[in-house]
Parts: sequence; C-alpha cells; structure tokens
Amino acid sequence: MAVTSVPLVDRRVGAASDQRSYRLASLDLLRGLVIVIMAIDHVRDFFLAGALQDPTTDPNVTLGLFMTRWITHFCAPVFVLLAGVSAGLMSARRTPTDLARLLFTRGLWLIGIEWFVVSTSATFAPAGIPQVGGQILVTMQVIWAIGASMVVLSAAQWLGRRACLLIGALVIAGHNLLDPIWPTTGVFDQNWPLWTALHSQMSISVGPFLFAFLYPLLPWTGVMLFGFGVSMLFERPEAVRNASLVKWGIALTVAFVVLRALDLYGDPNQWESQARGMIATVIDFLNTTKYPPSLDFVLMTLGPAALLCAFADRVHSGSRGILTTFGRVPFAFYIAHVILIHTLSVMLGVAQGFRASQLMTLFLFYPQGYGVSLPGVYLVWVAVIAILYPLCRWMASVKARRRDWWLSYV
Repeated sequence: MAVTSVPLVDRRVGAASDQRSYRLASLDLLRGLVIVIMAIDHVRDFFLAGALQDPTTDPNVTLGLFMTRWITHFCAPVFVLLAGVSAGLMSARRTPTDLARLLFTRGLWLIGIEWFVVSTSATFAPAGIPQVGGQILVTMQVIWAIGASMVVLSAAQWLGRRACLLIGALVIAGHNLLDPIWPTTGVFDQNWPLWTALHSQMSISVGPFLFAFLYPLLPWTGVMLFGFGVSMLFERPEAVRNASLVKWGIALTVAFVVLRALDLYGDPNQWESQARGMIATVIDFLNTTKYPPSLDFVLMTLGPAALLCAFADRVHSGSRGILTTFGRVPFAFYIAHVILIHTLSVMLGVAQGFRASQLMTLFLFYPQGYGVSLPGVYLVWVAVIAILYPLCRWMASVKARRRDWWLSYV
C-alpha cells in the first residue's frame, strides 16, 4: 500500500513552533513526557534513603516505590523507538548517503558523550573511584544504546524502511531465544568476552577505564530499526495515523497480557502468585526484564505509549506546551539533569553531615544513612523540572529558528 506523504509540522500541541519538516508535535510531546518521567528514576537513584537499585524485582516492595520505578520503564523504549522514527522521517528529505553520514557521526558523538560526559557527571570522579579499584567508571547506558544503534542504523537504512521494520520486529520478538544459551552476568562481572555485552550486562577493563555495559545492545538496536520502519505510519494523514496507533497500541498491550499470563516465552523472569496477595502478584506479573529488554518488556511499554501518542492532542494545553518544549531538546535536558541531580545530592549529603568526597562516586556506593523519604524524592524531582525548564525553553527556541549544522547533534 502506498504511503501518503503529508507535511510533518503540527503546531497544535503548543510550545515554540519548530519549522523542521520531519518533526511531529505529538512525538515531541511523548518524548517530553517520558524524559520528565525518567528524571523521577534518577532522582530516586541519587536521593532515596536505602534505595534498591531496582525495586520492581522485589514483590514485597511498597506499591508507591514499585510504581515510582515501574513507570520509568516506559522511558528507554520510547527514547530508542522515537530516535528510529525521527531518522525515518528524515529519510524523506535526505539522500541515503547523507542520512548514513548523519546517523554514523551522531551515533559516535553520543557514544563519546556517554563515555566522557554522562559517566563523569554520574560519578563526579574523572580520575576514578575506589569502589571499582580506582578505575575510571564508564557507565554504558541509554545514550550509549541510542548511539551504537544509530551506527548500526546508518548501514541498515540502505535496506529501506520496510526491511528495517521486519528486521527490528524479528530481533524484538526473537532475541529471548538466546536466554537459555547466552551467558547471564552481573553488571560488574568481568569474566566474559566483550561480545557478551550484546545480550547481557557485563564489564570490561581497558587501561584505566572500567566499561560497565548496563544496556545490552542487540535488543535496543532491534527497537531502533523497528522505529525506523514504523516512521512510515507517521507520514499518513493525522486521522489515519491516530486510528492505526490506537489499533496497534491495543494489540501490543493485549499481546503483553496474554504472553505474560501464559509465561511460556517472552521473558526469562517468570511470575508466580504471591502469598502476600493480589498486589504483590500484580507487582511480580509486571516485573519484566529490562536488561536486556525482553519481548514482554517492549510490549508492556510500547503498547500504552502508542495509545498515548494517538491522544496527545487531548492533553491539557498548558501541559502540552511544557512537555513539547522538553521533548524538543531531550539531549540538553538529559545532560543537564544528570549534572543537576548529582550536584543537589552532594549538597544534601553535606547538609546531612557527610563529606562531599563521599558522594563523588556512583549513587550505588553512597554512604549508609544518606538520603530522604519517597515524598522527598518527588519534591526534589519537581524542583529539578522547574529549574531546567527555562534552559530547555531557550534551547528549543534556538533549534526552532536556526539551521546550524551542530544543532543536529544536540
């Protein structure tokens, strides 16, 4: 079926108008929503007293703490998918050679940013931290996954969007076949070769650096290729597009419920009825695997995200403008929010009687007795969003009115 091309500028969702032809305001709104939600998780990491690294793994956790973590599961899949969608929309106005060059260089840029900027901002210890033997910790997280997937996409896009859609779907649906045979490791496990990081967390030492691969690459590359193919949907007229998003959103969500209920395939972490009752059982049911993202995890997150995108225009106008502003500058928000959150955590630690040096490390190694309650986490989160909004609004206005080449990288 032929895909009808339509202008991609949609100004009804508020915020400063962005004239770049490949942008859709509904996608910016969705991206802005998930990046604001993402900040909750990072504030929790750096501020919550006695924080579990992943509260969703404990069926006995309180519902409030579970939901605080679980809601942020939507962030990485949406980020990666929309990066692929944006690349697909750009393919309508760039030659394959030009797009390949942009994706390749942008991908390498993001990997470098993860290595030198994000990791340093997460530890404030560019010379190394004692908890990993004095090595310089490089945390390969979502920025790494997006960057490396872009490098792969720079070559795969030559196959066309339909081929990328098929390959991405096969990777998403099929990579859990590797679960029984692929080495299962911990994030600081250095006993495996580098290829293990394609489908499992692991670490590897390279000179003074310790690279900790938190985001195994293969499934995330599948999500980006899938997004590149799905971009064809966003070139259709708005009514057709939204109807398709509703249909697919419902289908993916139902598929998650059925597949998870059967518990035969789709996630290595099987669920079971909990003695504590229905809430604990639901928590265990929703505890799908993020590292690497299982088929269940992707269905659980992208299904509701598609529905939200379809109804983006119905979001309150004030909220639309704010979220769209954040969604147009996700890179600037991400870098700034990591630096700001860590800085605020050091200030809190000093106020609680700790030495600043004790918080110049990854949050996993923060001292016992540090932190605030869950309501305090949400207060800090609101403050972070309020502080960063003026910066993001300014950056969004710059990107809306200028065409400098370097803006494609921020």
